Amino acid sequence: MKGIYWRPRTVSQTAIGIIALVSVAGIVAVETLKTNVIQPHHKEKLAAAGLAKQCMDVVRSERVRRGHPIDRELDPAGTGLIGAEMTPITTITGYLNSKRSSVNPNFAAVVVDLLREAGVREGDRVAVGYSGSFPAVNIAVLAACETLRLRPVIISSAASSQYGANLPDFLWVDMERLLFDKGLISFRSQAASIGGREDRGAAMSDDARKMVREAIAKNDLNLIEADSFTKSIDQRMNIYSHVAGETPIRTYINVGGGAVSTGRSFGKKLYRSGLNVKTSPVAAQVDCLITRFMSEGIPVIHLIRFKGLAKRYGLPVAPTVTPSVGKGGVFVRCCYNRWLAGCVLLVVLASLRMVVLTDVKSLIFNRAVGRHTNVIRSASVSRPELVATPIRPKVWQEDESRRSELMV
Repeated sequence: MKGIYWRPRTVSQTAIGIIALVSVAGIVAVETLKTNVIQPHHKEKLAAAGLAKQCMDVVRSERVRRGHPIDRELDPAGTGLIGAEMTPITTITGYLNSKRSSVNPNFAAVVVDLLREAGVREGDRVAVGYSGSFPAVNIAVLAACETLRLRPVIISSAASSQYGANLPDFLWVDMERLLFDKGLISFRSQAASIGGREDRGAAMSDDARKMVREAIAKNDLNLIEADSFTKSIDQRMNIYSHVAGETPIRTYINVGGGAVSTGRSFGKKLYRSGLNVKTSPVAAQVDCLITRFMSEGIPVIHLIRFKGLAKRYGLPVAPTVTPSVGKGGVFVRCCYNRWLAGCVLLVVLASLRMVVLTDVKSLIFNRAVGRHTNVIRSASVSRPELVATPIRPKVWQEDESRRSELMV
């Protein structure tokens, strides 16, 4: 049984040690000698991020001009796009780290990447739902659309959660109008709602809702104010369809977690941040803008959960300094050197193959020698005369005969 389950190792322990060292050195080399790979659509991403940075600077300057100081405790980067903790038009609780992570001009490059992944091309119609809670991401979207020369149909929510565009005299719809008037963008929202709960500021005071309505009217936008949640969704879908006309909508871009877009709190958990091309049976039962677009086969770019989205695209989380344009994994990603990894793998496999072949040859040789020894041992037992009497060559026999003759 030992011959079946065990045999002595014939491989040199030195050879095994050398192969192990080569393998470890190869792993270290592959992990250390990574290479920077320029990501697709690099020029478009740089252009979009550059435009977003210009827009953010203009908004910041206007905020300061209007007499709203920047709170460095809330906004350590001094972007001017982090709002107050609480104002009359603040709708719900906001998450400060998420808001800080969203204030990055390079998110415009993320939007470009997602639009290209969705198959959008120059001149296409896209539907957009803006949220006053994330003005920096709204700017990123408009910069991406402007760079790619898309034709967006935009509907905004004017009110904001904490730390968003919640200054009563400088809402998102005011920021958008400012950028349009400065010539940085060539399109604006077609309509706007109050936003907040049920999309009509259900938790806000009458005075606060009045301020938001006045801001929408001042910026010459159509007001969406339905008496039910479903009717608000219907109105938005009608506006998208009417403005797009015969041109098909290629994708829907949603910013934030507005109820009409995501379907209240339950619906927010059903769609992933980023590009969504399929909906689950559970999500299909939740009535919202995302579900309606996806039921028509239109992909959805869902921009929410910005800490996770930033990590996915190699952007900083809650930066304390405004990131420079072109910095992040969305532009250049550090990747493994495939050629180096392949060479290391080939070297290790070749070494192992040599060792295995040597081991096999040694095993075959040892078995052959063992069989020959066993034959001799068997012969010595059955016919001892074959072993006791040596077989001498014929030449030796002739020499012995001559010696005998001479002695006679």
